[in-house]
Amino acid sequence: MDPGLAQRVNVEGTRRAVELARACPALESFAHLSTIYATGLRAGVVAERPYGDDAGFANAYERSKWAAEQLVGGADDLPWRVLRVATVVADDDTGSVTQYNAFHETLKLWFYGLLSLVPGRGDTPLYFVTGGFAADAVARLAAAAVAGGVYHVAHDRSESLTLDGLLDVAGSEFARVEDFASRGILRPLLADEESFELLVDGVTPFAGGLVTRALANVMPFARQLFVAKELDNARLRAALAGYRAPDPAALLAATCARLAATRWGRRLVEA
Repeated sequence: MDPGLAQRVNVEGTRRAVELARACPALESFAHLSTIYATGLRAGVVAERPYGDDAGFANAYERSKWAAEQLVGGADDLPWRVLRVATVVADDDTGSVTQYNAFHETLKLWFYGLLSLVPGRGDTPLYFVTGGFAADAVARLAAAAVAGGVYHVAHDRSESLTLDGLLDVAGSEFARVEDFASRGILRPLLADEESFELLVDGVTPFAGGLVTRALANVMPFARQLFVAKELDNARLRAALAGYRAPDPAALLAATCARLAATRWGRRLVEA
């Protein structure tokens, strides 16, 4: 995201929302949607609390979301809560996808044989949720009876895949598709950040629109794939009665199968 656009949308937009909230005399709850990446490049245990900017950020989007959190957290006169949402990979446990993001675009590159390297460490944990889980959690956490503060709308590390795990599961699902298997497409190699940047620089001038757009989506977040975050979601678990995390491998397998069957939304398939 362009830094100027990130500032206008995420920071100034939040500032205006806070001003509006202050003008509501009977306000019971102010829920601000953020992202787990508002904590930037912070490694190790990441608790459900505010953080400074000392760890740095992978891109302007992350920095702007952090700045927006500071505005909300500084509004002591409001019944605020900051909800940091993990990456949404599917609508629900069936793997159906109606909104595509950098995660889906990266898998598309691999499926079509256009991605030989992936930035990151194999043991880096990846935090995914479904849209259904996120929507339900946000609605319940916004209730006036729920204590304010920061919540991670995410599953913890024990309930999440690593980058290696993602590549294993996605590769197995894609291999079930005849035209993918017939082309002998290999699993992408893990690359350090410098090597991936060289790939982007070398491919972009000659690539078509699909590759250029997909790489542009991946590159800003590449640095996060080297950061081992240990997300704590204890406050979320305590607030959500009946909390349940899906099997991460099963969710990813269903999502990859659906993406391949629909060719990333270009084909209709039977329910």
